[in-house]
Amino acid sequence: MTHAWSKQPIPYAVEVPDRAPKERYYSQEFFDLEAEQLWSRTWQMACRLEEIPEPGDFTIYEILDQSVIVIRGEDGEIRAMHNTCRHRGVKLATAPGNCAKEFVCPFYGWCYDQSGRNTKIPMRKSFAQHNIDADDVSLAPVQCDTWGGCVWINLDPEAPPLRESIEPAASILDAWKVEDLRVEWWYACRLPVNWKLAQQAFQEMYHVVVTHPQLVIAGMRYGAQHGEFDPKRFVDAEIQYLHTMSEGMAGMVHATDVAVAESIRDIDLPADPAAAMAAWYLALNTAVVEHHRSLGHEVPDLVDLEAKGLAEPMGYVFPHYFVLPMYSSASSYRFRPVGPEETIMEIWSMTRYPSDAERPRPVPPEIWPHDDPRWPPIPAQDFSNLPRQQLGLHSKAFEFMRLSQTGEGHLSNFERVLDGFLAGLPHDRLASALREVNVNPLERHVVDIEF
Repeated sequence: MTHAWSKQPIPYAVEVPDRAPKERYYSQEFFDLEAEQLWSRTWQMACRLEEIPEPGDFTIYEILDQSVIVIRGEDGEIRAMHNTCRHRGVKLATAPGNCAKEFVCPFYGWCYDQSGRNTKIPMRKSFAQHNIDADDVSLAPVQCDTWGGCVWINLDPEAPPLRESIEPAASILDAWKVEDLRVEWWYACRLPVNWKLAQQAFQEMYHVVVTHPQLVIAGMRYGAQHGEFDPKRFVDAEIQYLHTMSEGMAGMVHATDVAVAESIRDIDLPADPAAAMAAWYLALNTAVVEHHRSLGHEVPDLVDLEAKGLAEPMGYVFPHYFVLPMYSSASSYRFRPVGPEETIMEIWSMTRYPSDAERPRPVPPEIWPHDDPRWPPIPAQDFSNLPRQQLGLHSKAFEFMRLSQTGEGHLSNFERVLDGFLAGLPHDRLASALREVNVNPLERHVVDIEF
């Protein structure tokens, strides 16, 4: 079909790159335009492949009022289809499961096989032929593909292929072998904030010193410029940081990697600060790789990644998916809007296992409130601030976000790419802009966004 591209003006558009109007984060009009022009046309992480390991296994991905079945067929192929019966719109599936044979409408009994093909219409002869043509009664397909251990869907059948839509993040994260990561735990949070506000708290480091003071550790890389460098103190500080990250995130830096670091704590380092730091990171990266490969884990060569400048602390795929790899393991985030001021954030903690190791099938988690005491300390600190920020946006004295040209540059770049989608620009016009935001967002500068 031919898409009728919108020419409507964008409400609350970003006119000055480092100023984002506050209404973008609570306006119903803006939220509705996102539903129409962003979520209906962009690639979204729908599920992890581990959620559908066996033939017939399916799960459900929901974004706003759209519901999609993602299923692994008997032929091993993964397909996606709209989760609605073609008779009178009944939702077919309400929870993940296994479709050994077919999906059955619970209301009227219309049936569909694993590929979405209609296999049964009760009282078929009571329908006019134009209502039961074979080409028109199968479940409507949804474009889908796999990458990075996940299934991705796009509700726009005219969208370009997944891979070209998520570069350069895809190539960077491929080097990290993210497809070999497996889930240790999966949590979900209901945040009383706009989805953009929620994810932007994790796209800059400007907040770290105040929000996460435990991560500011004396001796870490600092002090060298002032003649205060002590190799032993530096190593102690680095290991303390690894412990703090591991315990504060209940993952990301995996406990096994912290143990590896502890095992080489007494390493002899040169007195020169730059040489000592380089020697420590080389020793730690080498030790982590050797440890995991000895256990049969597929793990990237961390030394090679460092040499190639690919030791990225975060990979981001527009508009809602993050991977944060550190040493052998990673955390992963996904954000989905519920309303103008409500968001579901999910966190996966992932690590390496031998390829033949049996792992339980991940199931969607209970959704905890943002102030639930079970949250690990680091996200809990972010969650404590976000509702206050959302409320503050409504102040009559507040007009717009004032974004740092360097530390918060990604937020500006993201918002202007979003405006390109909201303006209804065709996919080929958005391609170069997407490459500007599908990168590590931390410490990014404001850049020219050209459509």
